[in-house]
Amino acid sequence: MRIEHLRQRLADLGAKPVHIQRVLRAWTHALPLSAGPARRGPNLPQAVLDALPALTAELDGLARLHSEHPAEDGSARLLVQLPDGQTVESVLLPRDGLCVSSQVGCAVGCVFCMTGRDGLLRQVGSAEIVAQVVLARRQRAVKKVVFMGMGEPAHNMENVIEAIQLLGTEGGIGHKNLVFSTVGDHRVFERLPTLTVKPALALSLHTSRADLRFELLPKAPRISPDELVELGETYARRTGYPIQYQWTLIDGVNDTPEELDGIVRLLSGKYAIMNMIPYNAVPDLPFRRPAWDKAADIARQLHRRGILTKLRNSAGQDVEGGCGQLRARVLMQMQMAGGSQTCQWRRWAWLDCSLVVSTMIAYTTVSPLSERSPP
Repeated sequence: MRIEHLRQRLADLGAKPVHIQRVLRAWTHALPLSAGPARRGPNLPQAVLDALPALTAELDGLARLHSEHPAEDGSARLLVQLPDGQTVESVLLPRDGLCVSSQVGCAVGCVFCMTGRDGLLRQVGSAEIVAQVVLARRQRAVKKVVFMGMGEPAHNMENVIEAIQLLGTEGGIGHKNLVFSTVGDHRVFERLPTLTVKPALALSLHTSRADLRFELLPKAPRISPDELVELGETYARRTGYPIQYQWTLIDGVNDTPEELDGIVRLLSGKYAIMNMIPYNAVPDLPFRRPAWDKAADIARQLHRRGILTKLRNSAGQDVEGGCGQLRARVLMQMQMAGGSQTCQWRRWAWLDCSLVVSTMIAYTTVSPLSERSPP
């Protein structure tokens, strides 16, 4: 379901813009759709009131909790079922954060990520994206939403933008607390600056070398690291938000002294934060997670060279919740039980969560530098 379709349905029932705003505000805050005293605005039309029970049931069905897996770090992995039986993962994060998914599967095909191995299965509608937030808000406060779950938001642009606009208005989430995460796509830099709600931006960098980037992200747009950083810098200066550059740290691949030199070359003087996330090792892939001490030393070196760097970890490690481990475990349980949905689950059993919490949880922030201010 699209949010624009929901607005039109309410309008067809006689709802005026103020009524539609009231219903959407109630929904996004996980309140009854009729919530809101009359003194704050006109009463809802009778036709709208009559339709609310059925509409509530339909909206509740957009994102249902299949299972919840809390972790010792305060996070919780939610396996969320969509109306057609497909599932995605949302992640409740410490400090009132939430990671949401924008696609079932992914077409980018990052070689270190399990999500895209079977390609893109379908888009997640804008109302389904917001429904993940509503589901989370029924459990705890949500004040920050990052689009870092399953899928590439730039490949589902209209739905993601609709969700961002609603969450940043009726949803009551500050614009800087909405984070659009992408591997880099020229459409992102064309569209986001034109929006009323301009989200913060996280860019997957992973390497300073163009040849290695094209190898690691073979189906991503052919944007070199230098061009990506320049595009990001333009957006950062225009919005006043620093760009969060994501770097999945892979042992022996992008953790070399040459890469550190490349990071310094790219980000010196830029309005940027470097998020270093040690890779989540997963079965059947040849990549390894570097030792934590090595990752910490890399972060310290970058700090000393003037790059604001945060070394971060993925939530849910103790519940095997990273990189689709949760989904894989559920799949295995269904196979052992002979569940009839085994074939369906096999198609989308993985989610790379090495980036999911990269902007949310700082397990280790090495020698924090003073915050930079925009010009």
